[in-house]
Amino acid sequence: MTAADMANFKDILNYILGVIFIILVFSIAYAYLKPHQLHKRRLASTLLLKGSYLIYLIVLLIVVFFSALVKEGLDDVFLGVEFFAFLIVLFAPTIGIFARKLGQFSKKREGYNYFFTIVNVLSTILILIMYFI
Repeated sequence: MTAADMANFKDILNYILGVIFIILVFSIAYAYLKPHQLHKRRLASTLLLKGSYLIYLIVLLIVVFFSALVKEGLDDVFLGVEFFAFLIVLFAPTIGIFARKLGQFSKKREGYNYFFTIVNVLSTILILIMYFI
């Protein structure tokens, strides 16, 4: 095997591992959220929250995959202030999904769900804008 074949093998292995990582993370998120099990009183808001988060997550995972493997790193794609914006967009929706089960949001859950649905949609749009521009 030549040195060029080894370099190509490493690239292919990185792509395969990246795809496996995306599938694994998305599967864990799907199992945690259980979007097929919806709350009876808050059907629409729960569906919007879970659906928008899963769409956000798959877009995020694909952008990170392409940034890391195709464009040679996140620091080349998201420069300066964009990187800090990316970090905020990275954590805000996930914090919203995990915090929804806290007791202080139980009486205001429907408003909370709609608010974080908007956060998820805006985060998805911002990720796509930062990646393609």
